[in-house]
Amino acid sequence: MWDGLGGTIIRWPIHVWACYVKHAVTGLTSVGISRCGDTMKVGFIGLGTMGGHMAYNALNGGNDLVVHDINQAAAARHLEAGAAWVDSPKEVAEQSEIVFTSLPGPTQVEAVALGESGIMEGMSAGKVYFDLSTSTPGMIRKIHAEASARGIEVLDAPVSGGPRGAESGRLAIWVGGDKDVFDRCKPVLDAIGDQAYYVGPIGSGAVAKLVHNCAGYVVQAALAEVFTMGVKAGVEPLALWQAVRKGAQGRRGTFEGLAEHLLPGNFDPPDFALNLARKDVDLAVSVGREYDVPMRLANLALMEMTEAINRGWGGRDSRVAMLLQEERAGVEVRADETAIKAILDAEKNG
Repeated sequence: MWDGLGGTIIRWPIHVWACYVKHAVTGLTSVGISRCGDTMKVGFIGLGTMGGHMAYNALNGGNDLVVHDINQAAAARHLEAGAAWVDSPKEVAEQSEIVFTSLPGPTQVEAVALGESGIMEGMSAGKVYFDLSTSTPGMIRKIHAEASARGIEVLDAPVSGGPRGAESGRLAIWVGGDKDVFDRCKPVLDAIGDQAYYVGPIGSGAVAKLVHNCAGYVVQAALAEVFTMGVKAGVEPLALWQAVRKGAQGRRGTFEGLAEHLLPGNFDPPDFALNLARKDVDLAVSVGREYDVPMRLANLALMEMTEAINRGWGGRDSRVAMLLQEERAGVEVRADETAIKAILDAEKNG
């Protein structure tokens, strides 16, 4: 690059290039090699399928980056782009303002955060630790409790988007912890993913991730069940897939219907009565029996609907059967209808 001082060619790491562009856009004429305005010293532990991409995007966002992984070869492209390598999670924490981990599960998170030469041994008051792993709310709350006594901020921030999303930056990040810390660190989160969202207190991000993933896999099992029934009953797979995508369920996302009935608690008057919905599920299950297709989940849904009808709810909206699970769990899933509408309107207009 031409530096304006006699034509010298300078080869800068990628994060310094990002800084140069930022300063050029804002009209500044020079840039420090080690720091860049609001650049943060970011530490990243776990450079696997997801973490490797997220760490690279953090670096590409103009931050200084220190990395560690059990396999040093996983850091090759990060080091080539200007990141620094250290030999332990403790050293990552010592050299960083904000530390991220992306690890396989709670066992690894506990070892890296609280174990020997772990993150907490290198952290000091005012530093921040985000766990991007899919873990348990109990684990992150345990780490949070130990860290908060020392003035260290801990937030859970599991992600969704898969390896392609991690690479492209099209990634949801569900954050639990202190809202002020989330706001302060959001520029770094925005370098990693395009949908960083504050969910609530510590552990809330982990809960949201588990709800999202579990729902997806339960739906996946249900789809396998009904599609095997449909194909065995004589419909060509591609035609069946195209057909159902044109229906009510195919036109909207899995969670959209919650805003219409369960969250506000609106089951009267019905959009589609429980009596009619139960008839449809009963017919599908009967086709499964005719063609010897096991339909465990469909039969469970049929049992739920039958119980709800026996409560005298047959003329109410079909989603009223969801109240049975609320009774068993001892909790109501409700939200203010005005707040729901405001969120949907903002998304529509945004």
